[in-house]
Amino acid sequence: MFPTASAVGTDRGQTDLSTRRKGGALGQIRLSPRGTVGVVRILGIESSCDETAAAVVENGEAVLSSVVASQMETHSKYGGVVPELASREHLRAITPVVREALEGSGTRLADLAAIAATVGPGLVGSLLVGLTYAKSLSFASGAPLIAVNHIEGHIHAVVLEARRAGTRIEFPALALVVSGGHTHLFEVRESFAYRLLGKTRDDAAGEAFDKVAKLLGFGYPGGPTIDRLAPYGNAGAVPFTFARMKGNALDFSFSGLKTAVLRWVEAHGMEAEIAARRALERSRTQLTTEEWLAVTPPRTLDLLASFQRAVIKELLVRAASAAERIGARAMIVSGGVASNSGLRAAASAAGLPYPVYFPSLGLSTDNAAMIAAAAFPKLERGEFAGLDVLAQANLTLA
Repeated sequence: MFPTASAVGTDRGQTDLSTRRKGGALGQIRLSPRGTVGVVRILGIESSCDETAAAVVENGEAVLSSVVASQMETHSKYGGVVPELASREHLRAITPVVREALEGSGTRLADLAAIAATVGPGLVGSLLVGLTYAKSLSFASGAPLIAVNHIEGHIHAVVLEARRAGTRIEFPALALVVSGGHTHLFEVRESFAYRLLGKTRDDAAGEAFDKVAKLLGFGYPGGPTIDRLAPYGNAGAVPFTFARMKGNALDFSFSGLKTAVLRWVEAHGMEAEIAARRALERSRTQLTTEEWLAVTPPRTLDLLASFQRAVIKELLVRAASAAERIGARAMIVSGGVASNSGLRAAASAAGLPYPVYFPSLGLSTDNAAMIAAAAFPKLERGEFAGLDVLAQANLTLA
């Protein structure tokens, strides 16, 4: 059985193909302003971690298809991503996922201006599957290959949707990229030049969410579960503090917060309720909020709410400080944790003196539309990769 595949965030619907524009060879090798005839399509492929994804994006703004095959069911029983299993599932899913993305957008290989693939950072075995497949398609079709940094892809998920809405993001912008594997602050300048301002020194924010959820018996991935349950607790009930950072004041650290939760659990004798939640989680998948609430006492809900607020405060305080330092005219928040409803609400209520842009929920987590979107500026500049380009597990953006 293939991993679960789903279509996300397409502009014209996944089933009604009659209104899509067909064909057009390679079109113009430039972004086409609205209303012009030039059609430029890029196929994006993403396989950096545990989701196999492919998407076709037209003219840098229209997502004609976006298909994601999730491996959540495979990894949830182990409490996290198992790299060897992830690579195997990518091998099984890559061909049907790419085929569905092309067919769903009414696109032939001959219609593509380029093929873009994630080259890093990520799990090297997973990266190799998507990158090798993209190389093969590039070689067979003659379409140029574009290598994309996964972190830059998350930034372009926001840029794509802003462009589609007719909104111009002003630069310099501050980008907070926050997920299970990354917590970075970047200055984004015109022409998408980047400067790293701060990063986590230990756990990523999403990783802290998942580890705390696992500790409390909520299973994997636990971040979305904490977000669902946090509104039922008192966010001021459990005081959490962050240590002052030596060196770069814009760096993050979440390991101390995770340890503080562990000490709180040990001090409050929560073994029985944790065991009950783990038993419930093993009994079925896709538990409802009501089912979790039935096995989660009020004091644990208070702990979850307090933990989530502490993480959100840390993210926004440092992001706002970085934005002030560079004179940012906009803030971009992207990555899997950008789907957290508490973070979105807090950013909206913060009264920041510039607009804050989030991607839609479908483009917050890993997807290939963001990889294709990030490839358009590179296509304009003629930044193509050779077939000898390597997957880089620790690739940096700046």
